[in-house]
Amino acid sequence: MNDTALDQVIDIHAHAFPDGLADRAVSHLEKEGHIKAFLDGKISSLLGSMDSAGIACAVVCSIATKPDHFAPILDWSRQIASDRIVALPSIYPKGPDPVGKARLVAQAGLLGVKLHPYYQDFELDDPALFHFFRVLEQMGMLVVCHTGFDMAFPRDRKADPVRIVRLLDKCPGLRLVTTHTGAWEDWDEVERHLLGKPIYMEISMSLEQLGAQRARELLLAHPADRILFGTDSPWASQAETLRLARALNLGPERERRLLWENARDLLRPRR
Repeated sequence: MNDTALDQVIDIHAHAFPDGLADRAVSHLEKEGHIKAFLDGKISSLLGSMDSAGIACAVVCSIATKPDHFAPILDWSRQIASDRIVALPSIYPKGPDPVGKARLVAQAGLLGVKLHPYYQDFELDDPALFHFFRVLEQMGMLVVCHTGFDMAFPRDRKADPVRIVRLLDKCPGLRLVTTHTGAWEDWDEVERHLLGKPIYMEISMSLEQLGAQRARELLLAHPADRILFGTDSPWASQAETLRLARALNLGPERERRLLWENARDLLRPRR
């Protein structure tokens, strides 16, 4: 990835699938989440959407829903990585040897991992996983993690703001990106526990539900260097999410930090 791509809009939370799997995966997830995708889930379609929306770079977040998904996802992540695609493979945290798998991700030259407490059946502050998270912290790996509720699952509190704070109390240097403005459909708890703290929050799948006024209030109350632009494509329109973000009138500096500067800094390899 070159610096030119990092000085334009960066979508830090997108999804895609191998071409042979995309149709089946998107159809299955549409049914599970009662949601209609905007794209067909292929990398070529994501790049086309990025071109149309004026997005230079997207972070493609895979999810290993079984332990044995790790190896094929890692191989595919290597294949798709480019100046415009940052690929984050996924580790099943309660599967065999998650620490060893984290080292394989680093050895592959990839910057981090995507985790999803619902699809991977774990609680974010489970003490049994603290060692795994400490290793990710020590390695300086980026961790994009689904936080808040999930539309495809019962409302169990697996990744709510209180659990986020407990995890970061144990691993204060963990480069954790919380999704959906801190916690999807749990924004009262975001206000109580996360706002103002040095915790990364990306804005995907939340601006429409929050409304412009409340979304603006949340983003103005949070540290300017901890807010990130994300869309959760293909489940939302990249162009529309970008339009809504710009319409918040956050001011030039905060908008710049939201749309690319903070992500640029997170995505530069650590030396």
